[in-house]
Amino acid sequence: MNFRERPAARMNLVGGRLCLDFVNTVGGWNPDPARDTNDPFAAVARADKLGDYFDLLAWSLHAGLLGESEAQALAREARRREKEAAAALKRALALRGAIYRICAAIIHQAQARPSDLDLLNQELNVAHGRVRLGVSEENFVWEWTDTKNALDQMLWRIADSAAEMLTTDDLTRLRECPGEDCGWLFLDISKNSRRQWCDMQTCGNLAKVRRFRRRQAS
Repeated sequence: MNFRERPAARMNLVGGRLCLDFVNTVGGWNPDPARDTNDPFAAVARADKLGDYFDLLAWSLHAGLLGESEAQALAREARRREKEAAAALKRALALRGAIYRICAAIIHQAQARPSDLDLLNQELNVAHGRVRLGVSEENFVWEWTDTKNALDQMLWRIADSAAEMLTTDDLTRLRECPGEDCGWLFLDISKNSRRQWCDMQTCGNLAKVRRFRRRQAS
């Protein structure tokens, strides 16, 4: 399978953290028109890049979570275990939505929804059951275990990345791109903490063009 032909394998990785790059596997995040006051950060994905399990593999390869041979092996397993692959994708999309809403709540200085934290914790429980302490040349390290043929292994790393970010990073630097129909998330690690756009070459330049056109029309 040629994973690199899939849009998921060409996503800009600009989030600054693995979990944020995973949240950004969409063309943009739009407010859910059906949301209510109990769910102020409900959103729907526009131009979702994860249409099937093979898209999830393509992104995981692109993001460095899998090597080519590992991705190909999982693709073969997915064809053989279609229901399990579909279940892994469903979990991935649910995890992506939960991380997005948790981050959106942080950005807007609100409480994260308990059900989103519960979902993240469920995935963390799975992930933490797949790690063990190993020895490297200089020190001890955490190692992932039983990865062979594990269709959900990318979710272990994504959940772990989210937990690490939420517990160790300066969350006042968490940002949501204001670009039109964007809403991508990123961690602003710039020295002056003034990064505004997910990517200056895309949303930043588009905003400049729109401002120029408005001035020309006025």
